Amino acid sequence: MSVIAIPEVLRKKLGDDGAEALIKIINEADSSSRKDLTTKADLESAKSDIIKWVAAMLVAQAGLMAVLFRLLGLLK
Repeated sequence: MSVIAIPEVLRKKLGDDGAEALIKIINEADSSSRKDLTTKADLESAKSDIIKWVAAMLVAQAGLMAVLFRLLGLLK
């Protein structure tokens, strides 16, 4: 957790309660943004999923091309 120092001018304008509320809001925003970050495990999972999809699309494309060539009479 980071340390937040409120400048004295701002603390005087907000008051002690207002400054503490501002610090609380900043800390909550910081913690909520951290839980949305992608982890290394998420990236590894996504990478393996992408490899599987690319391999499946390669097989599907090869099969489709073979069918089209056969229909057009280019492949005997």
